[in-house]
Amino acid sequence: MNVINKIKNSIIISVQAMPNEPLYKEECMNAMIKSVLKGGAKGLRLAGARDIKNAKKYTEVPIIGLTKPEVIPKNWKDIVYITIGIKEINELINAGADIIAMDGTSRPRGDDNLRKLIKYTAIHRKLCMADISTISEAIAARTLGFDMVSTTLSGYTQNSETTSEEPDFALLEKAVKILDCPVILEGRIWTPEQVKKAFDLGAHAVVIGSAITRPQLIVKRFYTKSKQEEKNEKSTRN
Repeated sequence: MNVINKIKNSIIISVQAMPNEPLYKEECMNAMIKSVLKGGAKGLRLAGARDIKNAKKYTEVPIIGLTKPEVIPKNWKDIVYITIGIKEINELINAGADIIAMDGTSRPRGDDNLRKLIKYTAIHRKLCMADISTISEAIAARTLGFDMVSTTLSGYTQNSETTSEEPDFALLEKAVKILDCPVILEGRIWTPEQVKKAFDLGAHAVVIGSAITRPQLIVKRFYTKSKQEEKNEKSTRN
């Protein structure tokens, strides 16, 4: 069974941490990866060669690999920072990633343009996933030759700013109708109901990250929502 079929109608878990976070330690990331696999994850989205190599030692589920800088730049909405060039793609290929995720937005790139990166990845018999933020970017990515697109960056670029806490179902629905390739829903997914809706709309797979593997964001979400509810109750009483 090929990789695209393996992840069809499945939940993929993004297990990532930044170097300045406690969970970034190798033993912590291994424990987290093994935990989500035990829970039934049918795929993984991992950042960096270290975690991909480790995961390959104990699982055969498809792995979406990407690279990020050790420190996310302050102007992250304006720049490309996910798998930016051939050097980074080589790291992921050598680590054993099955799918190479890279920024497929319309933001400016360096010398390694997307068409060159896609061709290079294909030569090495790996699939390319475009992380996009708008429907025009999704269409452009498929035209360039990406094997699949993901809504990963919707809400995280200047062209797609949003205050919504919901996944971008509208983008998913449009992309599914227009594109002739798998469309992945990723971003702001917090409930099983949202996952079901994604599949109902035609998502090939769903990637979940923060709601499962980012404790600091989970705690913050609980705290923020409880405080907001408390504020609303006081406002109603008054």
